Amino acid sequence: MRFDVWAPRATTVEIELPDGRRPMRAGQGGWWSLAAAQAGHGTPYSFVLDGDGPYPDPRSRRQPEGVFGPSMVYDHARYTWSDHDWTGRDLRGSVIYELHVGTFSPEGTFAGAIERLDHLVELGIDLVEVMPVAPVPGGRNWGYDGVDLYAVNETYGGPDGFKSFVDACHGNGLGVILDVVYNHLGPSGNFLHPFGPYLTGTQGSFWGEAVNLDGPQSDEVRRYFIENALQWLRDYHVDGLRLDAVHALHDRRATHLLAELSAEVDALACALGRPLSLIAESDLNDPRMVTPLEAGGLGMTAQWNDDLHHALHYAVSGESHGYYADFAKLSALSKALTSAFVHDGGYSAFRGRSHGGSARGVPGHRFVCCLQNHDQIGNRPRGDRLPLTALKLGAGLLLTSPFTPMLFMGEEWGARSPFLFFSDHVEPSLREGEGARRAREFEGFGYVWDAPDPSSEEAFLRSKLDWNELKDEDHWSLLAWYRDLIALRKALPELSDPRLDRVTVETGPLDRWLVLWRGSLCVIVNFCPDSVTLSIPAGTVLLTSDDRVRAGQSGLLVPGQTVVIYRPVI
Repeated sequence: MRFDVWAPRATTVEIELPDGRRPMRAGQGGWWSLAAAQAGHGTPYSFVLDGDGPYPDPRSRRQPEGVFGPSMVYDHARYTWSDHDWTGRDLRGSVIYELHVGTFSPEGTFAGAIERLDHLVELGIDLVEVMPVAPVPGGRNWGYDGVDLYAVNETYGGPDGFKSFVDACHGNGLGVILDVVYNHLGPSGNFLHPFGPYLTGTQGSFWGEAVNLDGPQSDEVRRYFIENALQWLRDYHVDGLRLDAVHALHDRRATHLLAELSAEVDALACALGRPLSLIAESDLNDPRMVTPLEAGGLGMTAQWNDDLHHALHYAVSGESHGYYADFAKLSALSKALTSAFVHDGGYSAFRGRSHGGSARGVPGHRFVCCLQNHDQIGNRPRGDRLPLTALKLGAGLLLTSPFTPMLFMGEEWGARSPFLFFSDHVEPSLREGEGARRAREFEGFGYVWDAPDPSSEEAFLRSKLDWNELKDEDHWSLLAWYRDLIALRKALPELSDPRLDRVTVETGPLDRWLVLWRGSLCVIVNFCPDSVTLSIPAGTVLLTSDDRVRAGQSGLLVPGQTVVIYRPVI
């Protein structure tokens, strides 16, 4: 077994093995190495730098005792895969389902999630997006405080557990997208500083220090993150990555890290013979994010589009505080449905400046859009979700939109369990100050910040899905609605057509109703509690709607808060 570690600042590096410490040999570029014949799969080890430590390996594949314990040798080749016939899952035409492993099932493990895959298959899901699985301090966390980025949280089931989950997903026809965080590392258990200039030492975002992507000795730092991405796609058979908050990646190089990563992933996809997707979370509204490399863009397969979420949220909830103020008219929703970005260079009152660029010519499948996600629920003080009626209205538009739709776990049946912000820091200063830090992050959002203590176990347990809700008729009815919409989307080519210039939207007076045309298909959403009568072509065929809808030769009565989808017969 050969051990290698990058530690350019150290004058001596030792490896600590079960039989004692051994000095490592300095090589080129700040790399140190040692061959240890007796070490193999399952051997614990750690590093000592200039007498300080021991520290876990920055590229540790396994941390069986958590972020403060030693690393363990993990041999990827020892796992036996059964997905040999898996050819991948293209993002185009797909429906994504975001989940948090710890709260998706009662067990809170990969094994527990596997037991619920039948539900996702019956729903019509194509890709499962898993929130970050890197090791975190304590036993519960959203995952964005991750460290030891090459390893897998042991609480969920460790590396073999994650491979079993991916294998099971592929066996059920489901692709897997993994959420990864490259813009910062968690504040606890991060031992990168002793090894090298991984971080700049300056505040890169609210969450922590900026990653050194363009400073001295940043070549190896960039490789650290790129090789991490390739590991998930190659060694864990993952089908895509969701890149957290890429606007917080500070990179002034001629070739941005995202463009470099895109080129590497494209090459790997060719070698593996299956499509691999990169989905960026970005609040820049910059179309270059999803412009192909050969056209001068950054080459991301898709990006999250918060503009459609904000416009939908206002339409179904009426909330107009914070950033929702920029979307507090149905005209914003109309623009989002036809142009992707509402902020495409115009003025944003929330930001106090102009924002964004035009997405003209960009196909809709490059925008991952949602009615709810972990941020938009969990960033509310009480972690509260949208009510059933709002979900029915919003889903009617989301799942008939020209974009790539994403659901958040439990949304499809109107889960009432909140999704609260929770963590489990070991250090008293971090644990006791977590709530105050969270409140500061959302100053100016229009909330009265009355949130449960994020460090309490109760916040975590309350966030677990209650699958027994599916026994309730109202929840089951909403689930049937989501299933019908997804099935309709897959059956009718008009609904998966990504061409935004083929989408037409009409809004009614006083923001009461909206009509969306997708080719010959028409989607009517009545947002107000009163009935409205709209003119429609003769011979209309209702595809799916509320049972109360009545169609005539020239009119359609749409009861309050209803979605109607029909096709005129010519």
